[in-house]
Formats: sequence, C-alpha cells, structure tokens
Amino acid sequence: MRPQDLDLVLDWAASEGWNPGLDDAAAFLDADPDGFLMKWVQGRPVAAISVVNHAADHAFLGLYICSPDSRGQGHGMDVWLAGLAHARGRSVGLDGVPAQQANYEVSGFRRAGCTQRLTGTLPVTAGWGMRTPDVQDLAALAARDHWLQGYARPAFLAAWTADCPTRRTLVCGGGTGLAYATGRRCRSGVKIGPLYAPDAATALSLIAVLADGDEVSVDVPEASADLHGALTAEGFTAAFETARMYRGPAPAAQSAPFQAVATLELG
Repeated sequence: MRPQDLDLVLDWAASEGWNPGLDDAAAFLDADPDGFLMKWVQGRPVAAISVVNHAADHAFLGLYICSPDSRGQGHGMDVWLAGLAHARGRSVGLDGVPAQQANYEVSGFRRAGCTQRLTGTLPVTAGWGMRTPDVQDLAALAARDHWLQGYARPAFLAAWTADCPTRRTLVCGGGTGLAYATGRRCRSGVKIGPLYAPDAATALSLIAVLADGDEVSVDVPEASADLHGALTAEGFTAAFETARMYRGPAPAAQSAPFQAVATLELG
C-alpha cells in the first residue's frame, strides 16, 4: 500500500468499530514499509492486510479486512496468503476476534492467551514525577518491551514513542524500575499502550494523565489480572476480547501484573 491506501483501509476499519488511532499508521509503515498489502480488482481496492516483520524470526498480522461490498468473493483469502508469504518463514502472531478464531486455526494458528479491552474514565491528575522520555529512558523502555514481547521491535518503538500532535509517551522512575505508557488520540476517545508499571497507583496515574479526562481504552492481557482488577475497580467495563494466536513457535514472552499491549488493530 501507499500511505493514502492505508488511510482508506483505516476508514474501512473505523466503519467496523475498530476506532484506530489518528496517527497509528506511520509507526507501522516505519517498521515495515512493505508489510501493508492491498488487492485491487479493475482498479478498485477490495481487501487489505498488514503483516509487519518486526524481527528476524517474528512478524505480526493485523488490519485484515475487506471493503463491505466485496466480501464473500475470495479477496480476503488472496491478501491473507500474500501476507503470510511476506513473513518469509517467521512465526506470525495475531489477535483474533472470537468469530474468526476457528478460521485462523485452519491456517495453523494456535491460541496462546487472550486480551480484553477495558474502557472507562479516570479523574484528571497532575502526574507528578512523569516526564517525556530521554535517550536513556527510551533504551530502558526498549529493553523492557523486548523482555515482555519476547523479541525486539526497535523500528516500531522508535516511531511509536516519538511525540506527535495526537500521541505521546510518558515515563516515571528509571532504569529497571522505569514505568511507561503511550497514549494516542483516536477517532473516539484515547487508547493507552504499551503500558508497564510496577504497581496499580503508577499504572492508573499514567493512564489518567494521558487520557486527560477523556474516555480511555486499555488492552489488558489475561496474565495482567492486577491491572484488570484495578481498572474494573475504577468502573472500567469490558468492550470485547481477542485471542492471541501464533503460527509457528510463540515468542518467549514474559508477563507482568500491570501491563497493556500497544494496539490490536494494525499488527
């Protein structure tokens, strides 16, 4: 895809209720400019997918969608096969909605956990001790992200954590005790991710500062039961759930009590 093609696909996604971030696409294009594929029929775009090659042995699939008037004609399978071919033998992860998980299993994907999106609001707070990350903070953030994901994704993180008008990253603490979160404006409300914090108070403070009083969504892995409990105690409710699935060996990921994933939409 070209950037303008990706903008069109994000419009499709928004019409399906995916609510992507306003500037999500650029970070993924920086990570793998060739990882966004589209099928055209007689000059008209009909289906799309992203398979972003983050590391030598791991890729992640997302943004798998057909235009509403082109479904049931095999176009989705064409981009699906092209996307998996782009991974070139890497293990491929995805976050699958319940209705599609059986179809993904047919293609060799196996469940490795689930993620629940929690949505709510938090009171505005001052965020004492929080700051924009410097070079050392970003290095520590990348090391923690590598530990949590099981593989490094430096190109994506460099772009994702760079401030822009609709997205910013905040950190507090330092070194191995660094806590961090990225918040981004979406077509509706704010989404937070990735997030890592040592305790509930820090996690909630980061979320509150980045949301700035707006409705906020956080994608919480099932292993992060403490974060789930802290958010539900604040009145957050579950919007939907996805299954984390892998085709090939799953990465040696770690879990943390207060952790949220970056995004479910684009890979």
